[in-house]
Amino acid sequence: MGLGAVAAVALTVTGGDGSPDKKSPTQSSSGTGRSPSPSLSLPSRLPSELPSLPSELPSGLESLLPSLASDEVPYYMLRTGDCFDADDGRPGQAVKRPCAGKHDAEVVEMTELEGAYATDAALRKAASQLCREPLDTRAAAQPAGTVRGTLVQYPDPASFSVGIDKVACSLAADIGEGNRKLTGPLK
Repeated sequence: MGLGAVAAVALTVTGGDGSPDKKSPTQSSSGTGRSPSPSLSLPSRLPSELPSLPSELPSGLESLLPSLASDEVPYYMLRTGDCFDADDGRPGQAVKRPCAGKHDAEVVEMTELEGAYATDAALRKAASQLCREPLDTRAAAQPAGTVRGTLVQYPDPASFSVGIDKVACSLAADIGEGNRKLTGPLK
């Protein structure tokens, strides 16, 4: 993966004393009536050394980024229809699994929180309300005994404050200590 640099350049043409009304020495009051156009020259090659990135991420930030070495992703990167395993020891993470194989849960709907929430309790309540109808509707369509619970994944207050607003509404077999798994996609 390469790094790219983006530079924004803003040009303002002003007179010698900073006022936009006066003409600079290169401007003329006679001529075609067109405004002078500033010229811009860009370097012909990139610098020989690019700035280095920190070798370690700030504490806690690694849980927001997907692990490239496995199928583990933050819950907010899941999509409707994704099947996954959850680990109580790694809240907010999901290990993607094929829906045709054994898995803990399947995402029924991904939705977004709107509004302002400062506490975990407020976020949990709002996320649960968003998931209630889609989970009830989808659970009613499943054969008896297929699903045993729901899993609503939502951001903590710190994540929400930086713009993570996704909520994953999932139907599950046994999460945590249970050993039952879903063995196919939900209906």
